[in-house]
Amino acid sequence: MSRLTWLAALVLLLPAAAGAQAIDSARSSIRFTTRQMNVPVEGEFRRFGGEIRWNPTRPEESQAAFEVDIGSVDLGAADFSDEARGRSFFNAVVFPQASFRSSSVRALGEGRHEVAGRLGIKGVARHIVVPFTVRTETDTRIFEAAFTLKRLDFRIGEGAWADTGTLSNDVEVRVRLVTAGP
Repeated sequence: MSRLTWLAALVLLLPAAAGAQAIDSARSSIRFTTRQMNVPVEGEFRRFGGEIRWNPTRPEESQAAFEVDIGSVDLGAADFSDEARGRSFFNAVVFPQASFRSSSVRALGEGRHEVAGRLGIKGVARHIVVPFTVRTETDTRIFEAAFTLKRLDFRIGEGAWADTGTLSNDVEVRVRLVTAGP
């Protein structure tokens, strides 16, 4: 690549990276709840990362991108977590990461927003829209969202586990992402 081409590429990338803040995964969380035979089953992902570029005065210019290490799924018991990583559920060996990339953000009023984008899990990408709130505390910015996914839309729970009478198709997801503040 010529020096001029490299410089032009760098200049084009700078506006996208300007203002981007890394997600502080130690202070963030991605948790979920589903129901097996109508009993709540809770879990979380322990490893994930990415960045958010937040513009509080023009939210529509904001962007987010993050990846989740599927092998870090934790259901509170080793046997259950291993099953979730297995072929019938997340198939973490073949699909080690889930990802989200925003395509738009819009303000809904009264401190509420929504982000639209592509969520990729287990080789399936779907367009989703997620409501969220954002607040600033001292030196951090906190983004919180709660939404429901249909697990079968992402082929999570194949074979006998596709029976929604045994394992609910609805998965309630709660996301709390912390970045450095303004």
